[in-house]
Amino acid sequence: MIEKKDIALEKAVLIGIITKDQDEAQSKEYLDELEFLTYTAGGDVLARFTQKMDMPNPKTFIGSGKMEDVRQFIEENEVGTAIFDDELSAAQERNISKILNVKVLDRTNLILDIFAQRAQTSYARTQVELAQCEYLLPRLRGMWTHLERQKGGIGMRGPGETEIETDRRIVRDKIALLKAKIKTIDKQMAVQRGNRGKMVRVALVGYTNVGKSTLMNVISKSEVFAENKLFATLDTTVRKVVIQNLPFLLSDTVGFIRKLPTQLVDSFKSTLDEVREADLLLHVVDISHPNFEEHIDSVNKILGEIDSSDKPTIMVFNKIDAYKSEPLDEDDIDAERTKANYSLEEWKNTWMSKIGNNALFISAVNKSNLEDFKKRVYDEVREIHITRFPYNHFLYPDYNYEDM
Repeated sequence: MIEKKDIALEKAVLIGIITKDQDEAQSKEYLDELEFLTYTAGGDVLARFTQKMDMPNPKTFIGSGKMEDVRQFIEENEVGTAIFDDELSAAQERNISKILNVKVLDRTNLILDIFAQRAQTSYARTQVELAQCEYLLPRLRGMWTHLERQKGGIGMRGPGETEIETDRRIVRDKIALLKAKIKTIDKQMAVQRGNRGKMVRVALVGYTNVGKSTLMNVISKSEVFAENKLFATLDTTVRKVVIQNLPFLLSDTVGFIRKLPTQLVDSFKSTLDEVREADLLLHVVDISHPNFEEHIDSVNKILGEIDSSDKPTIMVFNKIDAYKSEPLDEDDIDAERTKANYSLEEWKNTWMSKIGNNALFISAVNKSNLEDFKKRVYDEVREIHITRFPYNHFLYPDYNYEDM
């Protein structure tokens, strides 16, 4: 349950669909996540609307009857925003806006808005602005609907098209400028990474809000911003960490999410260079989340997109303090045991057992099993060190690595 604070939140409704590729349980899970995104962006969800369909309506995403239900609720409750769980086409967004007469957002637009709020550094703001421009470009026509109504008449032929083309040229020029700026910053960051020498690099990766920043703070004894909201961290943070006299660089990266907008993956690929250039990945998972396996798949998919899926990886199952299994209804003789009924020990005996010592179970908040975590990370980093600096290890087994 999302805790609402005494601040002015924007009233919103959520709209999703149930299809053959996305069943009712998945649709509910996606809308749960969309509600958390809405709360993170500063919204208060008053209602959810779902409809079973073979595929989205090409004109209005949902059917006319369901759209009328949404319109009536919005009117009766003075709702200002309608948020759709999937990306809308420019035509769909335009048609829905005419019917509902409120602000219409899709999942991509909502995530871009959160990123714009969260971006702290010039680099992150530039990346977000690039993603916003690339999202906006095909949707400019919807911004000129007031001119489309001025059909016919002297002096009324084609002003909308002229304005649209002018705006498109401005946005394209802006995109080119932002890409050039990012390219320049990338070169500067590449030099910075090169100046770190040959120290072993370890990167925290994982779904958004799984506790990466909290773990970073505990391990590095630093104060990286951490909050129970999605995308609390956008800017990559790098800290020097020392475990048992062995130093390495630990980086905290932006969290991943399902249905991550293509524009964001593309514009943030440079930020994810810390992942691409890492020697070891710590894949942090919120094991208390009922759909953590889907989260793992989503992260692995994005790691594949940035050519990082074959890196040495330790799975870090975090938030064991919050894990709760659903009790099986003993009165229901037909009740089937599912993964939701698994205890933590039972989970450890599933596919997780095949990972061996590369599966760790911790609580960063309560600092449970952190010594085991540090020991495992130390062993892995030391192996990489031995490969990189064999001379020091063979001749000087007690060598102080901090002197390097």
